Amino acid sequence: MAWYPGATKYELQPESDSQPAIRPTQFIVHSIIAPWTAKRVYEYWRDSTNLESHFGLGYEGDVGQFIGTQTRADANAGANRRADGTGAVSVETASNTAGTDPWTAAQVEELIKLGVWLHRTHGIPLRICRTHDDPGFGYHSMFSQWSTSGTACPGKARITQFKTHVFPGIVARANGAAPAPTNTDKETDVVLSPADISKVADAVVDRLLAADKFDAPADASDYSADKKSDKHYWSGRSVFNDLVTRVRRIDRTLTTIAKKLES
Repeated sequence: MAWYPGATKYELQPESDSQPAIRPTQFIVHSIIAPWTAKRVYEYWRDSTNLESHFGLGYEGDVGQFIGTQTRADANAGANRRADGTGAVSVETASNTAGTDPWTAAQVEELIKLGVWLHRTHGIPLRICRTHDDPGFGYHSMFSQWSTSGTACPGKARITQFKTHVFPGIVARANGAAPAPTNTDKETDVVLSPADISKVADAVVDRLLAADKFDAPADASDYSADKKSDKHYWSGRSVFNDLVTRVRRIDRTLTTIAKKLES
């Protein structure tokens, strides 16, 4: 049996010794629908069910292996072990309880590393499975033969990540490409200089002042009650200039009144 050097070994017994051998030809990824560490996944398999996966993967990128990859694990229904002795290697990954969240950057990175190791160790070809028994890489809901009662696992967000980050990352890494950033769980921060901020602010203000989205004052000569009329709207710049003009007119009037009262 083969043990992945990048995983902590939590060997399940008696399954590890008693279940039949397989020749691994597929790698199938799952979500366990629980925010568990790899160790907690092991404890669940050990204490609560007679099912199991080969690997568990926590949010922080902690990898645990429970059964050697050349021994059958019971997470993939018809893909666990076929009549010809081939079977799938499975990994259960931590998720929220609805199975709707994306993998973390750490999870994506570890899935890529594990996929590369499986390719190099067992010769799993660098392609997405074309049929339920076709050698390659896949996710649990890809084929009905991999689930006895149907499933959405690992969820839409993760299926997208599998296609855009995980599988392409496995292929690139296996072919010798350098690791690429995989922070798929959050947006990249954008740092602007003070000069850039000033330019953005000026552009926003200029756009706002130029926009013809302000109702013209009711006493304006170009006011129109017809909402479809172009005269009904003023630009922000026109509104601002009108306010300044009115304020200055009021100021002059008040100054004149004050002078008269003083005399």
